Amino acid sequence: MAGQFRSYVWDPLLILSQIVLMQTVYYGSLGLWLALVDGLVRSTPSLDQMFDAEILGFSTPPGRLSMMSFILNALTCALGLLYFIRRGKQCLDFTVTVHFFHLLGCWFYSSRFPSALTWWLVQAVCIALMAVIGEYLCMRTELKEIPLNSAPKSNV
Repeated sequence: MAGQFRSYVWDPLLILSQIVLMQTVYYGSLGLWLALVDGLVRSTPSLDQMFDAEILGFSTPPGRLSMMSFILNALTCALGLLYFIRRGKQCLDFTVTVHFFHLLGCWFYSSRFPSALTWWLVQAVCIALMAVIGEYLCMRTELKEIPLNSAPKSNV
């Protein structure tokens, strides 16, 4: 239907490239947040902070700092949704996809399915934050007024 506003065309290559791009944004920004937090407290960075479900927790300072990094990363990835996905109704889809691949990465890295309750809570909070804030930002840009008159005004 050529007359539809914002008609959606099935483009698997576009979707796949957006998934890869969002994974890159997710791990790149998470790595930066973890490096920043590790630099502030003079801790040694490790892949365990990213992929080991047992690291996250309220009882240890590294666990709390890693949780803070994951929360900040959700906010950063919401901006990634705004700049790279640009559709409010696709934000939840891409958010869940990013976290599903993170679940698979954690499972592969530690050779066991993540069973820590704090890991699941942090992921649920991150999914909610990333999806809601990303959708809010995308909806704000989608609802901007469209200028109808692009010609410059003249004083006649």
